[in-house]
Amino acid sequence: MSVADRISPHVRAIPPSGIRQFFDYASGSANVISLGVGEPDFKTPEHIRQAGMRALSEGVTKYTPNAGLMELREEISNYMSCQFGLSYDPEGEILVTVGSSEAVDLALRMLIAPGDEILIPAPSYVAYSPITALHGGKVIEVESSVEQQFKLTADALTRAITPRSKVLILNYPSNPTGTVMFYEDWLPIAEVIKAHNLIVISDEIYAELTYDQRHISIASLPGMKERTIVLNGFSKAFSMTGWRVGYACGPQVLLAEMLKIHQYIAMCAPTVSQVAAIEALRHGMEEKERMKEAFKERRTRFVKGLRELGLTCHEPEGTFYAFPSITRAGMSSEAFALKLLKEADVAVVPGHVFGTGGEGFIRCSFATSLDRLEAALERMARFVKLTVEV
Repeated sequence: MSVADRISPHVRAIPPSGIRQFFDYASGSANVISLGVGEPDFKTPEHIRQAGMRALSEGVTKYTPNAGLMELREEISNYMSCQFGLSYDPEGEILVTVGSSEAVDLALRMLIAPGDEILIPAPSYVAYSPITALHGGKVIEVESSVEQQFKLTADALTRAITPRSKVLILNYPSNPTGTVMFYEDWLPIAEVIKAHNLIVISDEIYAELTYDQRHISIASLPGMKERTIVLNGFSKAFSMTGWRVGYACGPQVLLAEMLKIHQYIAMCAPTVSQVAAIEALRHGMEEKERMKEAFKERRTRFVKGLRELGLTCHEPEGTFYAFPSITRAGMSSEAFALKLLKEADVAVVPGHVFGTGGEGFIRCSFATSLDRLEAALERMARFVKLTVEV
């Protein structure tokens, strides 16, 4: 028996990240314009970086409490209250994690027993299904449609529920579609959730990037806070991707179990990063809004450009992703993305990697400069003209 035969079947079965695959392709050439990875092009604001550097120079490099610095948890509590109308006790209802990605893993690991069904609206972020599979859960995709702007509906959710359904993962604003759910959208969904006694993991990492209306967390609806774990972090709103600080907020009975796992696998989030996160919450709101306005302008110009190319694209109400249809090209999303990369030096992510409903679309990140977006659109225009109209 070879060493490879010893690999866990769960690990063997999951595919590599489709997003990272195209990022790796793009990194091989300096001429490629990457619209692939969802990372703000802005530097972390100067005063936040300075706070991290001061912590280093002062030797603030020891472990923090497992749940995170109390000072940071208090700031998160204030932030959640002011921004989203949600009240969480920093003592037992907030856990600081190594990015929101660890928070997703902790929440699923804490909840899943073998055979449990995890409901995931699709198209969805690529990590949810593999993490579910790694912990012995069964993924049930809840279909959505472009005709409804990829919003989750009560009817679709109800059709997907079985007696083994336990958890519903939500990600709104949505990666990859940019879809936002508002209060009137959530009301019927909340009733279905309560009727079937589901636990909700609400990944709200793009909450601050909601452009035309204020973000509404499903946890803010009546009867939902006690059955919802809200996840967020600093990567997108504060341009702190590499600092790796996220957090989970929710009922103490659930957070206490997540904390136990966190103690064993991570101990605590990076100390210097936690100090920087405190600075972000205390003094980073102006920069956060400035970056949001820049993304909003890019959204308007980029989506308009895609439509002028002849690609149908619904208006993303949040995130920094556009999700245009490429069905008129007469090829799969993967074939289109590979051909676009090879012939036009533009990297996008094929929609099929995001699950059911993603085929026939590509995800384009507009988290880059307007100049690069305009250049990408020019290349895509030539490509579409040759590929689609010949």
